[in-house]
Amino acid sequence: MSSHAIEISLLGRTYSIACPPGQEGALQHVAQNLEQQLSSLKTRTNNLSREEIAIMAALNIGYELLEEQQKNQDYIKQMDDKIGLLQSTLENALVERSTKDD
Repeated sequence: MSSHAIEISLLGRTYSIACPPGQEGALQHVAQNLEQQLSSLKTRTNNLSREEIAIMAALNIGYELLEEQQKNQDYIKQMDDKIGLLQSTLENALVERSTKDD
């Protein structure tokens, strides 16, 4: 599967980015979110260079990703606990039923 380039604009500069077919919308969406973060940082911190703004945005996005990963891990643990409880309940019910049938 080959990629083709699409253009995105960040802080007034246009970049040509390789993108797999069918993923153009996702890349555009990510680019729009990144542009919003970059613009917000630029507005709040006029004295930062383009590179420093990009680093701050990367750190913010990395932190958001870490938070979401932690939420997913917490959710997975909760689901594992619930599945374990359900399995235990089913096993107990089957044991009770088999002892009553004897």
